[in-house]
Amino acid sequence: MGTGMRWRTATAALTTTLAGTLGLGLMSPVAHAAGHGPCYDGRCKTTVSRPTSIKVDSHRFGFGKLRITHISSRSVKMSATTTGGARLSGSTSPGGTVRLNNLSIRVQSASGHKAKLVLTPAS
Repeated sequence: MGTGMRWRTATAALTTTLAGTLGLGLMSPVAHAAGHGPCYDGRCKTTVSRPTSIKVDSHRFGFGKLRITHISSRSVKMSATTTGGARLSGSTSPGGTVRLNNLSIRVQSASGHKAKLVLTPAS
């Protein structure tokens, strides 16, 4: 095996290893969040049709579950209990936004007992 062939083999091995490492680094947060649910990182669009809980990152937002407690065509009510035990709550009509700690919950639309929500980390 000549010097040029060894150099190409070593370069190819290094490139493959580096690409694999970078690829895993980019995929890890997604894989981690996927195990907790689509809204875990505070960025999602979801439709709820009954009272439910949405898992979010408790370290980032100060609470681990956002609870949607009531849905009507006029308003959506939500609450959360912080990791320290404080209770947060809010309600808004369609088009409005509720901010619980640093998580913004926008009620995009509501009709009957179904609401479209957009969650984003607050700035």
